[in-house]
Amino acid sequence: MKDAALEQTLRDDPGDLASWRVYGDRLREQGDPRGTLIQLQQRRDRSRPADREALDREIAALVNEHRRSWDAALPEGATVLERRYGFATKVSVVWSDNAPVVIEQVMHAPFVTALRIAPSDAQEQDDLDWDDPSEALRPEPSSSIDTGALATLDLGRLVELDLSYLRIGALGAEALAVSTYFRLEASGPGASAGSGRTEILDLRYSRVGDAGLAALAASPGFAGVRRLHLQRNLLTAEGLRALRPLIGLVELDLRYNEIGAEGVEALLAAPFIGSLERLLLYRDDVGDVGAKMLADAPRLPAGLRSYWRNV
Repeated sequence: MKDAALEQTLRDDPGDLASWRVYGDRLREQGDPRGTLIQLQQRRDRSRPADREALDREIAALVNEHRRSWDAALPEGATVLERRYGFATKVSVVWSDNAPVVIEQVMHAPFVTALRIAPSDAQEQDDLDWDDPSEALRPEPSSSIDTGALATLDLGRLVELDLSYLRIGALGAEALAVSTYFRLEASGPGASAGSGRTEILDLRYSRVGDAGLAALAASPGFAGVRRLHLQRNLLTAEGLRALRPLIGLVELDLRYNEIGAEGVEALLAAPFIGSLERLLLYRDDVGDVGAKMLADAPRLPAGLRSYWRNV
């Protein structure tokens, strides 16, 4: 198997230990110390607790010696948040005019499948008034967000996309929905309406509104989302009705949105409602009537229903 095919296998199944061993052998042949790191970490995982301390010291020394050179392949402006066997798997990039270029380069790293696009300090100051009623119908992006640039991002390999506190607005959400990412996901070989790779999508305080959420939920690239964070996004019952295509949801955060009883009705009619493991809502989000509907809903899992009976 060629290296590119092997790396694709490992992106698709990071827990494939046998393939990691094959990859580690190739790395050692090339003089890459990450091959030794793979060998040491897998040996550590199989060893007795009494033998792990020495292996932990050896692993830590190897990582400390080489981490800077391993990260040198990433562009300036990219920060590693998580690693596997020394390889970056989750990276953060602060949004700027140059961010699309940095993100494109980050996507060439072999095992990056999670990306955080963070706001700049200036954007955070710009976004202090989250509940401006003048933008309730069509939430506008931050003045520092180029929605056209969002539409150029190719994020097709991502399993996790975190845009929390980046105020992309409805226009930014719509741009992402038609980006290269989703076009490729929808039109690739064997692609179908359920072919989206993204499983975790964090849009907290992104201000996408009902229209933006509807665009994202309708995109084939989001069909596989399982964990969706939508805290304070100016959402109403209309936005919740748009979530129906996301049949695999197991976690949903809807806090600080005006859901109301009508929104609860839409939520309880969604095909994923019986599979939810976590539902984050406050009583103020749904009102007394909505809270009673959740407490009495037969399709809501028993644990969640019990919670609402005690709110």
